[in-house]
Amino acid sequence: MELQLHLDLPQTKTIPLRNQTSMGSIGILEKPHAVCIPFPAQGHINPMLKLAKLLHHNGFHITFVNTEYNHQRLLKSRGPNSLKGLPSFRFETIPDGLPPSDAADATQDIPSLCQSTTTTCLAPFRDLLAKLNDTGLSNVPPVSCIVSDGVMSFTVEAAEELGIPEILFWTTSACGFFAYTQYEKLIEKGYSPLRDASFLTNGYLDTVIDEIPSMKGIRLRDIPSFIRTTNPDEFMVKFVLDETRRARRASAIVLNTFEDLEPDVLDALSSFLPPIYAIGPLHLLENQVNDKALEQLGSNLWKDQPECLEWLDTKEPNSVVYVNFGSITVMTSDQLVEFAWGLANSNLPFLWIIRPDLVSGDKAVLPPEFLESTKGRGLLANWCPQERVLCHPSVGGFLTHSGWNSTLESICGGVPMICWPFFAEQQTNCWYCCTKWGIGMEIDSDVKRDEVEILVRELMIGEEGQEMKRRAMEWKKLAQVSAQSSSSENLEKLISRVLLAPSKVLL
Repeated sequence: MELQLHLDLPQTKTIPLRNQTSMGSIGILEKPHAVCIPFPAQGHINPMLKLAKLLHHNGFHITFVNTEYNHQRLLKSRGPNSLKGLPSFRFETIPDGLPPSDAADATQDIPSLCQSTTTTCLAPFRDLLAKLNDTGLSNVPPVSCIVSDGVMSFTVEAAEELGIPEILFWTTSACGFFAYTQYEKLIEKGYSPLRDASFLTNGYLDTVIDEIPSMKGIRLRDIPSFIRTTNPDEFMVKFVLDETRRARRASAIVLNTFEDLEPDVLDALSSFLPPIYAIGPLHLLENQVNDKALEQLGSNLWKDQPECLEWLDTKEPNSVVYVNFGSITVMTSDQLVEFAWGLANSNLPFLWIIRPDLVSGDKAVLPPEFLESTKGRGLLANWCPQERVLCHPSVGGFLTHSGWNSTLESICGGVPMICWPFFAEQQTNCWYCCTKWGIGMEIDSDVKRDEVEILVRELMIGEEGQEMKRRAMEWKKLAQVSAQSSSSENLEKLISRVLLAPSKVLL
């Protein structure tokens, strides 16, 4: 892949407040009112909050809906005043339908959460909308639109009942979302369900899928992982089929990507779905907003450790390997130890984020010998401000699970990646990073310390790593340009053409 880019970056600009004069002069009850409801997991809450802040900056009253479980986690991680909100940016809660968890700060089981939100959340969400629309009691404007996570599409029914626009925000990559929409075709063609469990290991997953022209060369193993099942009634496959079918009923679909990064799949999605708006990278658009009041509104379910940045300040440019497997990935104790010794044997400095629940069913414990051998060279932390870490000049490479937020933030930081995808569309993101964008190297799922050492050293000081760094810097420039041009323009179109469109008259 060769990118010939000669870019003159536009000067940084601040996103102007839409209709600033008129919005400032009207009463709060006359504002457009967007109800934003993310899927209740960290990687979905973060981008939804960024989109909500951008809408608020453009004159919308915002109601941001968390589950009761995550509401309590946010209060714990960010303090008792963190969810008081602002007069025109309010937080509300609905139950997620799951029994109380013994672990007060653990990520909930994703299939169970998907099943529960699908079957139990519509009724309390309807009740919340009714409460908000009782303006005499709520003292907020009537709800004028719903912005829902793409996998919380039960909200489409509520929007249709009220005759208001419904935006589905798929927080995946465009390629990941498009791959989900191909599940039906792959099942029809017989790729899934698998005949038996041996097909997971006998090379069958390396089968190239010819039926998806927009993803030429993609293998079955690169399709979002839920389709790797022997069960014809697998819940997560049914869940994906239902959610992607319901996407056709939305007023529009929003993706946190930019047009130059994923043009083919964006075009393909536009051919059979409602209008598609690529408005990313959202964190770059958010950075253009100069609003101190919004800065207090955070969404991390774990407490950041800002000393990570202070430690990075002491390191040489492009010298540190950043390691973070996201908010959901789990591994075995053996895999943790293999990663640890691979990093130790690379003899390179590293910053490694290890969540308390990273090891499945156990505590994340590293060998004392590893800690001794990397003293002064490695820093371990539970969580960190990742966007700032990936933009830090000392960070030269990223060992990642290939979640979309992490991938996009790495692109925006100009940081190449070693990819160890865990589940869902992370497999697809990994394939694009490695084969289409030229900024990633995949590591085997059966991780071994020798391979970790070899790939980390290649990433940081090898010729292939240097070429990946060059490409990553080119994508970084394109992301910056998009945030100030096409993505900002798409956000403006989304607001004017969809969110502020006249409501349908219900007879």
